[in-house]
Amino acid sequence: MPLNRRSFLGASIAAAGLTQTPISLALSGRSTLKFEDYRKLDALALAQGIRKGDFSASEVLETAIAVAQRVNPQLNAIVEPLYDYARKQLAQGLPAGPFTGVPFLLKDLGLMLEGTRTTEGSRFFKDQVAAYSDTMVQRYLDAGFLMMGKSASPEFGGTATTESILFGDTRNPWDLSKTTGGSSGGSAAAVAAGILPLANATDGGGSIRIPASCCGLFGMKPSRARTPRGPKTIHEVMSVTHCVSRSVRDSAALLDATAGPELGAAGGPPAPDMSFLAASQTAPKQLRIGLITTPVSRTPVHSDCIDAVMHTAKLCEALGHVVEPVELDISPATFFGATGDIMAAGTVAKVKAREHVLERQVTENDLEPLIWLRYQAALNNTAADYLKAVQTVHQMGRDMSLLHQQYDVLLSPTLANPPLDLGKLALTRMDKGYEMDVVSYSAFTMLFNATGAPAMSVPLYWNAAGLPIGTMFAADFGNEALLYSLAGQLEQAQPWFDRVPRV
Repeated sequence: MPLNRRSFLGASIAAAGLTQTPISLALSGRSTLKFEDYRKLDALALAQGIRKGDFSASEVLETAIAVAQRVNPQLNAIVEPLYDYARKQLAQGLPAGPFTGVPFLLKDLGLMLEGTRTTEGSRFFKDQVAAYSDTMVQRYLDAGFLMMGKSASPEFGGTATTESILFGDTRNPWDLSKTTGGSSGGSAAAVAAGILPLANATDGGGSIRIPASCCGLFGMKPSRARTPRGPKTIHEVMSVTHCVSRSVRDSAALLDATAGPELGAAGGPPAPDMSFLAASQTAPKQLRIGLITTPVSRTPVHSDCIDAVMHTAKLCEALGHVVEPVELDISPATFFGATGDIMAAGTVAKVKAREHVLERQVTENDLEPLIWLRYQAALNNTAADYLKAVQTVHQMGRDMSLLHQQYDVLLSPTLANPPLDLGKLALTRMDKGYEMDVVSYSAFTMLFNATGAPAMSVPLYWNAAGLPIGTMFAADFGNEALLYSLAGQLEQAQPWFDRVPRV
């Protein structure tokens, strides 16, 4: 019988020999683990070490804080430290969960943790303090995480880099002159640099997979409505919440702990037949894989990204899978028109809600230059435009499901370019070439936000300059388990966990 989110979490806890009651974890002053020992462990291994008494949750937290204080001045990954908040969690006792005592970051975009700031990367929201915690955030707390900070995001997640007027540039640990990608670039930089093994991320156009690709991490975008967005929003058309991580199993176990409908949820994917963690440890059958090398935008793809996807295709063939070229029959104008109208509606709704709270109208000085221009243009859109756009992307989802009757998964580059120079995609760039640059960069990823299907970026290739370049797999709607199964197989065949930057 299919398991729901609560039974997944309960099974994980039972397997660990825990009870779902608050526990007090031994403190050890301000002592820390050695960084080289800490970095060898993923989040599940850290939680297991805490349970066994190999080290305390306090030691783990203080190590994470020490690493953050050392590297964050270079990276600008954490924009709202919550170190004392996490220490207070420890002092009060934590619930027993699969990640009890493991440090965690929330992305500073659309996620509310009661009593803390969520700025949305925007000067217009710089003083926004949450009066409640989101359903997803509560599930993180129930899983036992220590909330040690908020990670950087561009304003409203509006571009594929993590740069903002409010907080400045977030830099890539592999090359400080390069972007981390966006919009979950702060989380990706922190994980890649070794501050912690996984961190929260959201994805409305590629914002989990883009920074995963740029920073050499694993990034799974779940199916639409797999994870909750309440209590104020039930689910969104394009965006979904999950994480970036160094190991596949951490991502899978976290989705087990957080997936599933909340009160009032309308629709969503079916529960899988086994836990995602179990799927990640189960080799897939022989798969028929469709290889896509031309993005929806039909714009050029850098040779490094083609080399990366061909490397992955050969690895899949060596594992016994069948790989065949596929061409997508999607109109760029129709696709980007529909996704643009949906995103525009979200921007208007966000700004109007903030105007109501502040009791004043937004001004040009409140927003990034390109967000301001997009907002002004979006005011002319109608409800009919939005409805047509939603119906268009749902039809695209149906068309892609028909393609999945031929192919178990689709393989493509994650991005059209290696990590770009900082400034290339910043929201302060005003020349006419910007929109085409950002659209072509993320055209592979955005397709699966429109269809709602799950997709993952896997770190299997580094170019001659030593920069990571991810490759992306997508499955039919609701089939994250298949992707986790394949990811686990790829991780075992070509391990990446110990390939890390030196910061």
